[in-house]
Amino acid sequence: MASTAPSPARPAVALTGVGKRFPGVVAVSDVTLSVPPGEVHVFAGENGAGKSTLMKLVAQVEPPTSGTIELDGRSVGYQGPGAARRLGVSMVHQEFALAPDLSVAENLFIGHEPGRWGWITRAGERRAARDLLARVGLDVDPNRRVSQLSTAEQQRVELAKALAVRAKVLILDEPTASLTERETAELFGIVRELTAQGIAVLYISHRLDEIFEIGDRVTVMRDGAVVATRPVSELDEAELVRLMVGRDVDNLYPRSHASPGEVRLRVSGLSRGDRVRDVSFEVRAGEIVGLAGLVGAGRTELARSVFGAEPPETGTVELDGATLRIRTPADAIAAGIGYLTESRKTDGLALQLGVDKNITMARLPMRGGLIDLRTERSVAERSRDGLRIRVPWVGRPVRLLSGGNQQKVILARWLETGAEVLFFDEPGRGMDVGAKSEMFQQMDELAARGKAVVFISSYLPELLNMCDRILVMRGGRITGEVPRADFSEERVVALATGARDES
Repeated sequence: MASTAPSPARPAVALTGVGKRFPGVVAVSDVTLSVPPGEVHVFAGENGAGKSTLMKLVAQVEPPTSGTIELDGRSVGYQGPGAARRLGVSMVHQEFALAPDLSVAENLFIGHEPGRWGWITRAGERRAARDLLARVGLDVDPNRRVSQLSTAEQQRVELAKALAVRAKVLILDEPTASLTERETAELFGIVRELTAQGIAVLYISHRLDEIFEIGDRVTVMRDGAVVATRPVSELDEAELVRLMVGRDVDNLYPRSHASPGEVRLRVSGLSRGDRVRDVSFEVRAGEIVGLAGLVGAGRTELARSVFGAEPPETGTVELDGATLRIRTPADAIAAGIGYLTESRKTDGLALQLGVDKNITMARLPMRGGLIDLRTERSVAERSRDGLRIRVPWVGRPVRLLSGGNQQKVILARWLETGAEVLFFDEPGRGMDVGAKSEMFQQMDELAARGKAVVFISSYLPELLNMCDRILVMRGGRITGEVPRADFSEERVVALATGARDES
């Protein structure tokens, strides 16, 4: 299925005075820009800047309130996402829109199954699926269930699904959020192949290095409006950050390295099946210790074992020299351990409840056998002000907050429990540079107060800038430790992949 490229004389997509209003909120304001075929056009800005809303207008997920949208030189009115796909616009959301219990082939052709007279031709569907999967470099059986695929493989199925509708405009919203460095490089290779075929790629990312690596031009948005559209080659990182946040960010990684104190957390011989195998490590007071490794290396499983979410089968956990018996998260919380999960929307938050309920749920303020609502509100307001959680009313449902503010709510919860050991699992995922800087500042302050901090990230620049030591995992084991004096991406990657380390 060859892609039908738009005419080179016309923009693939053009917006003129496009706006979107919700009750009491201007989400997108008077956006005018055009994107030619074959360009990777990056949209950057803080959470809430209007990037995703603008992309939903292009993909006809939402109708614009004002302005016009043209595709391949033709003005199109709002007809819904199905019509947008027929016009050649396909959007790959950060949260995959795949049916996990259906096969790869069935997912690729949902709503436009190959066949005749209403009968689906399964053999034809599989042949077409193989062709599409080959275009995105994925060698899997089209009959395989999507739930059996890795995150990176599901990402490629999403791309193939977009190509199945002969995409002329491909929208990618934070496509590398769950990918490793190697998988990201492979994705970029696919993106370059697609643009070489004349497909315009609209790309949302919070990762600055990605913008400079993959982008041709970048449009920066703030408060729903376009601040600037520039060739990426004309910008440097400092200027791009200034455009995004409206001020200079002196240091994205505000780490003050001090001499660590006594051992606070000691893990010895921890094992759980094949995911965590005989792991031992220590974290001292005032330390931020990184956990690096490829997806599936066992980093999250290790954190969940220490936290009691997936209790270990063997091994011991000690805090300040005392051996703990952790069989459930409640045991870990009572002992002084907190865990900021990587999946904050599914595991970390009760999305329908207010900020106040989410902050206090790990340690409820009780009075006479009932929850003390006045104290609960007071605790939440203190946390809101102390962590600068941007919400006017602490009863506001947490699902309405940005990713950065949701992460602060989870952090506030563990601080209220008095946690002395904190696991941060991919805390910067889906957060803009301003929110990341604030989160890293909080991590640094916690370490300065003598807490023991374990930082899990798939994004090496975060670990290299924030950590005192990095432990590298592969196959459920710790394969090496890199002290700060020897930090380098090459050394961490060599330990993570099992390649020979020449450093």
